Amino acid sequence: MAVLPIRIMGDPVLHAPAGVIEEITDEIRALVADMFETMDAAPGVGLAGPQVGVPLRLFTYSYSDDDGAPWRGVIINPELWQRPLDPGEPDEDEESEGCLSFPGERFPLRRSDEVLVTGTDLEGEPVRIRVDGWRARIMQHEFDHLDGILYVDRLGDGDWKTAQKIARKRGWGRPGQSWMPGVDDIDA
Repeated sequence: MAVLPIRIMGDPVLHAPAGVIEEITDEIRALVADMFETMDAAPGVGLAGPQVGVPLRLFTYSYSDDDGAPWRGVIINPELWQRPLDPGEPDEDEESEGCLSFPGERFPLRRSDEVLVTGTDLEGEPVRIRVDGWRARIMQHEFDHLDGILYVDRLGDGDWKTAQKIARKRGWGRPGQSWMPGVDDIDA
């Protein structure tokens, strides 16, 4: 297994819809193992194929709840349904998130509180996950990556402008930018 470079926000693979996985091969299984290793090294709670330069519809996730119970898996070719979004401004303390493709920063973002995700696992078996709260946020964030959407694309005007200034200052607007979890300093 190998830690993969994570693509930074200017990389074209992050801004294009990912393709459907037609068959679960040994290459897909190896990719998923590498994605788990990369996600853990970052550390992160989710990682989508496009974030490691692979334009395929899959993502990994890993989270421990308040009791320390693990929740970890992979979803291939996911579909997502969500409750309507509650109107209003996000609560900065409760509704902030970050992204491994925009490292070292967090911004407030309102997400739906409950989602249903379906897809398949590495054995080709159906997956059906209904979650709320932080887990729902993870699912929406990773699913967005598969459609070429970064969380900074969803920010309000003020935070979006701040994110753009940070990206320009750090040189993240150019194609091909990446960082290696556990190796590169992400607080540039």
